[in-house]
Amino acid sequence: MFDTSNLIKIANMKMPFGKYQGRCLIELPEPYLVWFSNQGFPQSQLGELLQLTYEIKVNGLETLVYPLQEK
Repeated sequence: MFDTSNLIKIANMKMPFGKYQGRCLIELPEPYLVWFSNQGFPQSQLGELLQLTYEIKVNGLETLVYPLQEK
């Protein structure tokens, strides 16, 4: 079942490591998410959120998530 609270997490959660550390998940570049898709997402909540972010970006739906960002 889809958990809508994950959209809020994607909008506001910061990437905890790597080249894009500190960026909100929804702000990660699509090629970075494609790389994760090819290599395998982490086996954790972060991995699930990255995978959802990937699906959102690939389908061009990120504009639906941006309004959920906390200012």
